Amino acid sequence: MSSASVRSWPVVFLLLAGWAAFSQAADPPHRALIVDGQNNHGCWPKTTPMMRKYLEDTGLFRVDVVTHAPKGEDPSFQPAFADYDVVVSNFGHGAAEWPAATKAAFETYVRDGGGFVAVHAADNSFPKWPAYNEMIGLGGWGGRNESSGPYVYFDETGKLVRDTAAGPGGSHGPQHEFPIVVRDGEHAVTKGMPASWMHAKDELYDSLRGPAENMAVLATAWSPKTKRHEPMIMTIDYGKGRVFHTPMGHETYSMECVGFITAFQRGCEWAATGKVTQELPKDFPGEAASSRPFAR
Repeated sequence: MSSASVRSWPVVFLLLAGWAAFSQAADPPHRALIVDGQNNHGCWPKTTPMMRKYLEDTGLFRVDVVTHAPKGEDPSFQPAFADYDVVVSNFGHGAAEWPAATKAAFETYVRDGGGFVAVHAADNSFPKWPAYNEMIGLGGWGGRNESSGPYVYFDETGKLVRDTAAGPGGSHGPQHEFPIVVRDGEHAVTKGMPASWMHAKDELYDSLRGPAENMAVLATAWSPKTKRHEPMIMTIDYGKGRVFHTPMGHETYSMECVGFITAFQRGCEWAATGKVTQELPKDFPGEAASSRPFAR
């Protein structure tokens, strides 16, 4: 072997070490899983890729998608929840029950510290699954009523109300743009957001009800239908796990709102890690008008 070959070894090692360091730095630090496949909102095949892109755009997440069978129960639906830092549900109203073993695995995953994010119609799912309803705090439809838990809203004085009156859970009026009122500006998800910002055209869910235990309402929207300030951004503690829940995101145009995108991205990071490192984008909406990321 020539002396020149021997002298070249340190250079090779340095190049390999540098490439390894670059690869490690470039690899997103967190893993996210989106579950979908059944949803009465027919746009779900479009909204799942949107949410995947939003997470990947942060540079914080490597994202996988697991899709349930399109009809009926699916015994093969057994995602490896423990492999992920956060699970995002785009699994909506009228969806089939998950296999018992999958439910048990998901409960263990969240209770032991896994992150969970429920978006829009995901809070319609599984009305008879007690642990799931504890995780999301509030839900709607599927036969939910006063036995499911109280209505939760803010009154005109800014007081949080837990209303145990009888009545169905889940409703909404015509889609429209509406302002989001931040109730806790110190939480990592909402920190830096304007006190009020305009959300793009969406369904404004109202009259949600559920256990609402260990739940914090970070932001609300005034419903012209109920004349109440309904929860729009919530966090829930479930065991050691963190849950982020937003009823926003009905359609593709709803999810194009910079306010929704930012809340979703931050909510997923918080659910995964317990903190938020993302800055508020410069095009975040103000009180007067919504903002959509045409330039992105």
